[in-house]
Amino acid sequence: MAELSGPARDPEAVSRFVEHFAAQLVEAGLPRMPARVFAALLASDTGVLTSAELGELLRISPAAVSGAVRYLAQQHMVSRERAPGSRRERYRVHGDQWYEALTNREAVIRRWEDALREGVTSLGAGTPAGRRLAETLAFLEFVEKEFEAMMERWRVQREKRFGRA
Repeated sequence: MAELSGPARDPEAVSRFVEHFAAQLVEAGLPRMPARVFAALLASDTGVLTSAELGELLRISPAAVSGAVRYLAQQHMVSRERAPGSRRERYRVHGDQWYEALTNREAVIRRWEDALREGVTSLGAGTPAGRRLAETLAFLEFVEKEFEAMMERWRVQREKRFGRA
């Protein structure tokens, strides 16, 4: 665990953190392998690791790394890049990964809203099912509006605390 251990770090403590944080992510619904890969990248000083490094650190196969990274990239939690002058891909976790991941969820919520609107029309707004869908739609519209305001407050807070991204 050379990359994660750095100076003045206990590699076993870092490994325990990675596995513990990954377990928390799994509890929240993230698949196990992507959770482990994400936690390892987050714990890395550079925030960048190759597939081989991830495989060695986590003791997982190249196929497991590939599947995990594919999932994390789709969720906007990591990005792929090439090292200058190399054909090897590296995987990077960014400081704004939570913002990106949540913003991606916002697009999903909008699609759900569209489907619910269609459902209310199809089922009839006056039916019990139509009213239930309308209430769900109203909740999601409320969440979306609050989310936008919250993310703007976060951008201001982040800049004050950490400077420009």
